[in-house]
Amino acid sequence: MAFLCSPLPSCSVAIFSKSNTDGFRSSPSCRLRLRPISASHILAPAIDISAMVISETVSEDELWAAACLRVRTFNELNPSSYNIQDHRRYLAEREFEALKERVSGKREGFTRVSCVNATLPLSQLSTSSEDFFSACKFSDGIEDRVVVGSLDLNQCRWLPDEIAGTKPEGFSVDFARAYLSNVCVAKELHRNGVGYKLIEKSKVVARDWGITDMYVHVTVINEAAKRLYMKSGFVQESAEPAWQARYLNRPQRLLLWLCLPTS
Repeated sequence: MAFLCSPLPSCSVAIFSKSNTDGFRSSPSCRLRLRPISASHILAPAIDISAMVISETVSEDELWAAACLRVRTFNELNPSSYNIQDHRRYLAEREFEALKERVSGKREGFTRVSCVNATLPLSQLSTSSEDFFSACKFSDGIEDRVVVGSLDLNQCRWLPDEIAGTKPEGFSVDFARAYLSNVCVAKELHRNGVGYKLIEKSKVVARDWGITDMYVHVTVINEAAKRLYMKSGFVQESAEPAWQARYLNRPQRLLLWLCLPTS
């Protein structure tokens, strides 16, 4: 779903000025446009929440499925463009490699990164969106499942091209501060609480890491995302300077903060 958060700049949070997939540009013939991440008006089918699994992943098959979901969420490609499927795969490959690099701890400036996914059994999903489900499908060794929501939890001082949080202060900042990025839910399953559950799971992971202060960036005009984050306990800490948003050629963003209890 192009409805939730900000993806990472250069490493995964550059939603409005570049692609979500690690800073590459699209070819003019494909007419790639970054979606303004807003709530969908599609009537979402009811899903069996009890069948949903939300967990961290290091499985390459599942990371690939998550990368495909992010490309479908954050990039709007003209379906009539030449070689659209090849271009979409190219974007997915770039995001997949960047995601593996971050999760494996090879990205400089990041103490730790976790990819948290929400998945459902393929057998429980409607075949009306076969293209989406086949793109975001993986096998967990028991059954075929589909990544229907995803986010990154980044333990770091700041994210590239983003305003940085101020909490906590002192030497603990590298270990006790984290940012959410690349928050997305398949548009076919909006309004089923998937985004909220993803964020709740990220809080559990963050507490296990010793995180005390969690941040997320959201555009000023993204009312649906702001409601989601505030429902999850975030409050506004600061706003991106207008000049910075203009320089990066994107809508102005807010920085939201959440204090995590230590016990």
